[in-house]
Amino acid sequence: MKAVMTVNVDRPKQTFGERIYLGSIIQGLAVTIRHFLRNLFGQKDVATIQYPEEEREYSERTRGRHILTTKDDGSLRCVACYMCETACPADCITIIAEENPEAKVEWEKRPLSFEIDLLRCVFCGYCVDACPKQAIIMSRKHEMSFTTREEAVMGIDELKQKGPIEEEDLGYRPYY
Repeated sequence: MKAVMTVNVDRPKQTFGERIYLGSIIQGLAVTIRHFLRNLFGQKDVATIQYPEEEREYSERTRGRHILTTKDDGSLRCVACYMCETACPADCITIIAEENPEAKVEWEKRPLSFEIDLLRCVFCGYCVDACPKQAIIMSRKHEMSFTTREEAVMGIDELKQKGPIEEEDLGYRPYY
């Protein structure tokens, strides 16, 4: 049988102010009041920005809205290989494939439906990494607002590239 040793620890007696954390509360209020006064009287190093008039600078690698790229003839580069859907950790990409009638190879597919639910998307960029045809890329546009859940599900029409890719403000692209 093992012997159990007990140790008595004498704790110093706390005052009433220490027991109700009075010192910590006063220090916290002092920090809050100091920040309030700095913001009120217009210091230059405040963290607050006036959003609609001023925009914050973001990194070149910012991941924003998705873009489905097109070929020179205007058709989608996507061959419905399901690699982006498989790589997506949030399961927000849904692809329905169909046979491509104007394909040079008889077994080539194209997406009949390509949807991304932006409310579920975590903007990780795994879909961009997984795509072998560079059919999906991400822009730096991250300001999106929706009034219903249905508006947040982007289809081919909303995701398709509008104009030359050089005019887009592109974000995360692992191959460039």
